Amino acid sequence: MSLIDIILLAVALGIDCLIVSFSQGLIFDKKRLINSLKLAFTMGLFQGGMPCIGYVGADYIYDIATPFSRWIVFVIFFVLGLKFILEAFLPEKEKKCCIGLKCLISFGIATSIDALVAGASLNFTRTSLVSSALIIGIVSFIMSLGGFWSGIFFKKFPADYLEIFGGLILIFLAVKSVIF
Repeated sequence: MSLIDIILLAVALGIDCLIVSFSQGLIFDKKRLINSLKLAFTMGLFQGGMPCIGYVGADYIYDIATPFSRWIVFVIFFVLGLKFILEAFLPEKEKKCCIGLKCLISFGIATSIDALVAGASLNFTRTSLVSSALIIGIVSFIMSLGGFWSGIFFKKFPADYLEIFGGLILIFLAVKSVIF
């Protein structure tokens, strides 16, 4: 994958972080700076760490999967893209104010499952793990901070459009993986 592809992947994966952080920004009235940093750090850490686990896990099935790697990458990104788009049409979940360690870890895991799967795709395309994980983590951190502070200033934000946009990016990367 090229640097542009990795950045696009990072943006697509970071959209969940942005939305969760946005919803938390709508709720918090006190200690905004420290809470935004806690949330953004957690999101960046999990988003950057999960691809490492997926990348290493993919090594165990690499020899079996290599002949089909382009199609595996296609299916993974395509399914993730469709998931993002379909979730945009589901009823909105109730927003919950939570910034404790347990909630932060839950948010981190919930928003980074897709990054775990993306890590396997990075392995199949023989993309550098370290630079990819750093880019994904940093982009997620920035998007999380942006989402939190946007939530403070906006009461209504078209989160559905962001999910659809992220899904389209993943589908684009899926198609690109089999064409080029």
